[in-house]
Amino acid sequence: MKIFEYMVKYDYEQLLFCQDAKSGLKAIIAIHDTTLGPALGGTRMWTYENEEAAIEDALRLARGMTYKNAAAGLNLGGGKTVIIGDPKKDKNEEMFRAFGRFIQGLNGRYITAEDVGTTVQDMDIIHEETNFVTGISPAFGSSGNPSPVTAYGCYVGMKAAAKEAFGSDSLEGKKVAVQGVGNVAFELCRYLHEEGAQLFVTDINKDAVNRAVEAFQAKAVDPNDIYSVDADIFSPCALGAIINDQTIPQFKAKVIAGSANNQLKDTKHGDKIHEMGIVYAPDYVINAGGVINVADELYGYNKERALKRVETIYNNVAKVIEISKRDNIPTYVAADRMAEERIEKIRSSRSQFLLNNKHILANRMNG
Repeated sequence: MKIFEYMVKYDYEQLLFCQDAKSGLKAIIAIHDTTLGPALGGTRMWTYENEEAAIEDALRLARGMTYKNAAAGLNLGGGKTVIIGDPKKDKNEEMFRAFGRFIQGLNGRYITAEDVGTTVQDMDIIHEETNFVTGISPAFGSSGNPSPVTAYGCYVGMKAAAKEAFGSDSLEGKKVAVQGVGNVAFELCRYLHEEGAQLFVTDINKDAVNRAVEAFQAKAVDPNDIYSVDADIFSPCALGAIINDQTIPQFKAKVIAGSANNQLKDTKHGDKIHEMGIVYAPDYVINAGGVINVADELYGYNKERALKRVETIYNNVAKVIEISKRDNIPTYVAADRMAEERIEKIRSSRSQFLLNNKHILANRMNG
């Protein structure tokens, strides 16, 4: 991997390698863009095949956070950390204390949170060394479990997509096929059930399915059949890459809106569902409730304020659809364009401010 070539291509600001031999820490912090503010992105711990794979993952995820934070309307840039190691056996207090010191050394350019392989308890240890961490225990002023808030964001985003497809954002009587019934999806099902939607659910975990069936009178569906359910809305809330060559011909839904990350297997699949007239709510726009929620901790967490901000996901999805129609592009492209336009506006205004200051300084020196 030609690191600098990759960084130049996607305009990354910084890539840091952090190690602590005593604790076994091997961490990579990628900061993509801080135009809107400090880079916010979680810390992932994973057993990567090699160091190059870890670097590539950190870079890819950091760039994704830039777009996610920008699209969510947050005054935050994008960053990400990966720690190389097995989260089940390689963790220790010294590791996260050392990592916290590295974050502190960045003096606020990067703010971390939990991610795959890390927990609230890990964030608490990091917090011993730095305040530039979110998702800590509620006792320290954190927002707690983000799943209900992420679910609420998906719910309001789904309503925005439904308005485009059906002319009304009411989900009463709508048939919704939910793939995966984990923590986020279960709470999403609660909102849908309370509004009167008819639920079809599936999961490889039978207990999760039974729980949803009992709580929401949902109909259980085999995992292989969820794509072909005669539903109004398909809600992917489990694996990524589930919009692909095999699944697209099975879709009967007019809306795809769910919490799963990286739903499109390839960009061509986003093009295909756009051609079919399916209203797709891009994943990083609709599932931004969690990051909006933890971002509120930076101001001293206030649940009412955070939920009010999460409700803007409705407007964000609507704006993506508007850009899609304006520019005649698929919504996944429109989401990127919305994020890029916001970043560019802030960058331009900042450049103009610096230019004006330069002229004032020059006039004073010449005067």
